[in-house]
Amino acid sequence: MDTTVSISRYLFNLLRRLMFLWVKTSVQGTLPQLPDNEIDGKKSIIYVLHNRSLSDLLVLDRECVKAGLPRPYAPLTGQDIDEPHAYFFLTKPEGVILRREKMYNAPRLMRLAQAVSKNDGSDVQIVPVSVFWGRQPDKEQSAFKLLFAWNYNVGSRFKKFLAVLFHGRQTLVHFNAPMSLREIVEEGQDEERTLRKINRILRVHFRQLHTTVNGPDLSHRRTLVDGLVDSDVIRRSIEKEVEEHGISQEKAYLRARKYANEIVSDYSHPVVRFMDILLTWFWNKIYSGVEVNHIEPIRELAKNHEIVYLPCHRSHIDYLLLSYVLYHRGLQVPHIAAGINLNMPIVGSILRSSGAFFIRRSFKGNQLYSSVFHEYLHTLFTRGFPTEFFVEGGRSRTGRTLRPKTGMLAIMLRSYLRSHSKPIALVPVYVGYEKVLEASTYMGELRGAQKKKESPLDIFRTVAALKENFGNAFVNFGEPIKLGEFLDQVQPDWQKQEYDEEYRPAWLRDATNTLGTAVASSINNAAAINAVNMVGTALLNTPRMALGEEELVLLLNALNILMARVPYSDYITRPDLDGQAMIKQVEALNMIERRSDSLGDIICLDERNTVLMTYYRNNILHLVAIPSLICRLFSNTYQLERSEILAKCQNFYPYLKAELFLRWESKQLTEVVDQWLEALVEAGLLNREGETFIRPDSSSSEFITLTILSRAIQQPLERYFVVISLLLRNGSGNVNSQELEKQSQEMSQRLSMLHGLNAPEFFDKTLFRYFIGELKAAALLEENENGHLIFDDRIAVMAEDSRRLLPSEIRHSIRQVTWSSGPEADEPEVTIQKVEVEKAEIEKEKETEAP
Repeated sequence: MDTTVSISRYLFNLLRRLMFLWVKTSVQGTLPQLPDNEIDGKKSIIYVLHNRSLSDLLVLDRECVKAGLPRPYAPLTGQDIDEPHAYFFLTKPEGVILRREKMYNAPRLMRLAQAVSKNDGSDVQIVPVSVFWGRQPDKEQSAFKLLFAWNYNVGSRFKKFLAVLFHGRQTLVHFNAPMSLREIVEEGQDEERTLRKINRILRVHFRQLHTTVNGPDLSHRRTLVDGLVDSDVIRRSIEKEVEEHGISQEKAYLRARKYANEIVSDYSHPVVRFMDILLTWFWNKIYSGVEVNHIEPIRELAKNHEIVYLPCHRSHIDYLLLSYVLYHRGLQVPHIAAGINLNMPIVGSILRSSGAFFIRRSFKGNQLYSSVFHEYLHTLFTRGFPTEFFVEGGRSRTGRTLRPKTGMLAIMLRSYLRSHSKPIALVPVYVGYEKVLEASTYMGELRGAQKKKESPLDIFRTVAALKENFGNAFVNFGEPIKLGEFLDQVQPDWQKQEYDEEYRPAWLRDATNTLGTAVASSINNAAAINAVNMVGTALLNTPRMALGEEELVLLLNALNILMARVPYSDYITRPDLDGQAMIKQVEALNMIERRSDSLGDIICLDERNTVLMTYYRNNILHLVAIPSLICRLFSNTYQLERSEILAKCQNFYPYLKAELFLRWESKQLTEVVDQWLEALVEAGLLNREGETFIRPDSSSSEFITLTILSRAIQQPLERYFVVISLLLRNGSGNVNSQELEKQSQEMSQRLSMLHGLNAPEFFDKTLFRYFIGELKAAALLEENENGHLIFDDRIAVMAEDSRRLLPSEIRHSIRQVTWSSGPEADEPEVTIQKVEVEKAEIEKEKETEAP
């Protein structure tokens, strides 16, 4: 008997070695070397595989050896336990020609359950393990599936041989968290019910994991298009098209079919594998690394939720990067909404086969197209396909998170109201780069160059830039938003109503806008701080975009410590680098210059990189908004009471929150400001005497740090002062919103030239539009019957608060324009005495201002 066992184990090990000459695996799940390990090494472990498969068992044995886990082919012993091996299969094959896997009670599991029930101190950990050969989702109604589908139920040894042969190089092994056999046995049910429960739990686990990794079955594209166009919803839309446009039924049907073919994706696993190989080469060529954070909770969530990924949009490669990360972390590649402008020859076909579906920029005036698109998305959502779209609509040219375009969110909400049998979880994703591929193009567009239309030639231009170093890329998954819970908060009785594809409840618009803001805020909550945006933030806040190397190192270290003391959120990631290492890393990317003299090295920005760095600084501007605002209060004032600080922060916070999608509600601001005041005192940037806060001595390094930090939020405040000053110049009821936007943009461009403000977003017209909108929302502005803006004395009070936060030269430039260029009838009375008073104030404040 011992000889037989020895021969069996020798052959098993020999087969394992032979198979792994070809097979290559990657592992997901719970393993001892991972920090979230749940496996107890002191308890017995038995592994369970879904189907009876020698190749799966060989893979499992190899990964256990690598991880230091007990081997499945080794004996399992303990109290009343004496098993030759430590594994069992959930199913057994039946049939000769077409072998089908049938559920049954594994004898080994039965014996273990009996042993555990007899011995109070014993327990066995059941560890489910899944092996995916190639991770290919199946096609519904496909003859190929019946013969060669190795991830489902119909199979044979020949089928498995093909799986190993063709997909052995892309094998994924997933270890699930262990379940305690004792906990189930102690529920007190009889043996038969206990075994049924274990089998049911394992069956659900394997099914959920399969869907998480491979996604639900894919319909053949032609079948999907047929089903879409023949649905009741689209048939009604076709009838309406016939009636409204006077065309034939056949023509309307063909038009709907044309729209469906234009929209629908055509997921192809071979293309996904090809893109995996291509992108692996691409990332390794241009990036030093891709850092991924907080993905584990998403993997668990995907087992029982429909996942909608909502990344920020910085670059055309965002969706490629996210799909690549998901694929390599054992999650299904999502179906991605792509602009119709990307449906280019060759490129469009590749994107469509990689899961992209195409959307027009506007549905206006085309009800049939709108119906087809809505119904297609409803199909994706209700059938459990993971999806992805960019809530900002387009790429951010400024590096900030843009105001959400809520069209896709509205479609998703309406679909969920129609059918919410499967819960939906929205996953905000922050995608960041130390150096974005399109940075030079963005700078040109921000300076007034016309936006370029995408072209296949862009690919070759990108490839031509592969010799350049682009540093690291970052993918941070934020806190999921469960759609059902969100609706419970904004509309508690939403489930009591009935919805169809045409019904739009009155509350839906406000709910969609609230959801859009929540998503944008959650994306910001997961931002990645890196060396480039830290160095950019520091240098851009200096008068000449330059600092001595020693001073810059001290400043970077101080900023890093401050952010660690008051973390913005649990999802923010920071670089594990000191100031010196950050400078070295950014220098390697050719984004800063080093100039030397007898007194030491100076780190500075040239003109191009000064503009470029504003993009990266804006990635994390929201993280320093509150401390920068506090420090800004001390730019013209030596000391302030806590109550004054809180009051002034409350005055400006709603506008900063709306512009930068800050995470806190106004009622939470007092606590946040107090936390930052304490951190600033601990860092020596402020001194405290009771309820009074005092800025440090002007000759100290702490004062320099306070001053530089205060300048981070200066430009938004300058824009606010521009708008308010122009309102006062024009007078109440004398200017409309559009004209005020135009005047504000022109004045900002003037200030930019006069004072060397190298931040193109400073005169971005949309930012003025949003600020004017927030003033209306706060009831500081109203529109009269002619569409002109009317206001009261509160605007003058806000102007005074803004004025005291700005440098004297900026205030003076704005006041000069607003006093001298307004309409004669509405021009404020300006006397020599007033001018002299203003000059005296400026000179006096210069004495107390930070240098």
